[in-house]
Amino acid sequence: MEPLWIFALGLFAQMLFAARMLVQWILSEKARQVENPTAFWILGLCGSLLFLLYGWLRNDFALILGQLIGYYVYIWNLGSKGVWQQLGRWRPLVVGLLLLVPLAVLTPFLVHWPDVSKTLFQNKDIPQALLLFGIAGQVVFSTRFLYQAFYSVRHKASSLPVGFWLISAIGAAMILVYGIFRRDPVLILAESFGLFTYIRNLMLWDARRENC
Repeated sequence: MEPLWIFALGLFAQMLFAARMLVQWILSEKARQVENPTAFWILGLCGSLLFLLYGWLRNDFALILGQLIGYYVYIWNLGSKGVWQQLGRWRPLVVGLLLLVPLAVLTPFLVHWPDVSKTLFQNKDIPQALLLFGIAGQVVFSTRFLYQAFYSVRHKASSLPVGFWLISAIGAAMILVYGIFRRDPVLILAESFGLFTYIRNLMLWDARRENC
């Protein structure tokens, strides 16, 4: 069994993910419209960085894979908001190291891929149908960041469009169902809070549209 500090690391990463949503939700409620604060992306990147380390320490390829898309989108959005430019001459070093982190944690799994694939897809504790449903939920949930990135690039500014919240809500609902069947309290708690904030942001978007 892993040391307790490893689980504490994973829990702290989840707390950072929750904090980003809390900050975004509070600022949006205050402004009565969906806000896209820089803190949302900073907290997301820090949480993702720690969760990648957590997945590596737990030898869990699935956890690492689930973070990859969002991790790089966080970096892009912070660049779009001008955060990296503020680092001056340190910018290439910091951004370069951040870009290399996922490759570093993925290397051991890619080297031992046959064993990793058996762990992922031949888990006796998880029925095959439930596993596929859980993977589908993760895929849907991850595509929200791809959508957000393409939307932001198209509009030449970091943004959290309505489609981001809609995809987030659908993905979170699927993962929540998976967590319930898996009896995973961490997933249930995290996705319940996330689902609430996603739906609330959709409500704010709808209210703003009606007022326009």
